[in-house]
Amino acid sequence: MQKRILLIGWLALVTLFYISPLHANDKLWPAIKPYKTGYLKVSEIHEIFYQLGGNPGGKAVMVLHGGPGAGCYAGDFRYFNPKKYHIILHDQRGSGQSKPYSELKDNTTQHLVEDIEKLRKHFKLGKVILLGGSWGSTLALAYAETYPQHVSGIILRGVFTSTKAEIDHFYHGGTAKFFPENFDRLTNQVDYPEKKNYPKQLLEKIQSNDKKIKNETAKAWARFEGKIAFLDMPDDRLDKILEQWPYYAFSLIENYYMANTCFLTEGQLLNNADKISDIPTIIVNGRYDVICPPITAYTLHKKLSNSKLWIIEKAGHSSSEPGIQSALVRAAKQFE
Repeated sequence: MQKRILLIGWLALVTLFYISPLHANDKLWPAIKPYKTGYLKVSEIHEIFYQLGGNPGGKAVMVLHGGPGAGCYAGDFRYFNPKKYHIILHDQRGSGQSKPYSELKDNTTQHLVEDIEKLRKHFKLGKVILLGGSWGSTLALAYAETYPQHVSGIILRGVFTSTKAEIDHFYHGGTAKFFPENFDRLTNQVDYPEKKNYPKQLLEKIQSNDKKIKNETAKAWARFEGKIAFLDMPDDRLDKILEQWPYYAFSLIENYYMANTCFLTEGQLLNNADKISDIPTIIVNGRYDVICPPITAYTLHKKLSNSKLWIIEKAGHSSSEPGIQSALVRAAKQFE
């Protein structure tokens, strides 16, 4: 179980715009163990797993993982000074160690937003800082725009606002300009590529009653995203990861959300950005992020009057990129 969560999590940041340099002193904090773990029942069928770390009397920060479907892992504690922060991690519905595993019923963006609020109330947190990467940035924006009164700061990494253009780029050829052979492998998994509804077709096959089709499609999706998430991910290294990574829930939940446009109306998060324009926000994006190109981060930044945008050179999408890690640590320090 521990190996599964670590791997899922791994595969799984005043107006100012500038090119952000690396800072040698912005290293990950030493690893810590959670001082408390448990489950919070959030519906008749869903229980979400949480991990609490750091100082219970410190500033509250809630980490929102990517995917959807990836899950958090203990390494997420390391962006924050454990003496100054109370760090709350949780696995979203169907993800990681939450129960039931890979469950799609009552699993929408709106449900996940309310789960964050239930956690905040359960632990009597008051105002919180949010850190969300990739899909976690989507969820952070959705929560903050719903409950701006409960958010004191936001850190976003690899911004994804779930517009049709972003989903089309992800699924329907935008990434092919950089990873043509990888995109061809994905195209081979859909029966009707001309329909340009890849998330729906992939979802149907991942839910197939045929075990072989289900597993092959789930693996193909994990391989597709795993390849493009990193600035440097050789095929042989990715193959070894896929041999150990139980990727089914990740592939299922992500395609389920994308097939349903993440349960958001077109342009919703950008259109409602005025609701959070006064909240201090730091936006981190890799210069060569193929999944979430910097244009989205830049567009959001221009709508948020109290935001900073850091474009990280020599970095792709993954939070494991050294420059991204450095920037997230530095961002957390600015909120101490």
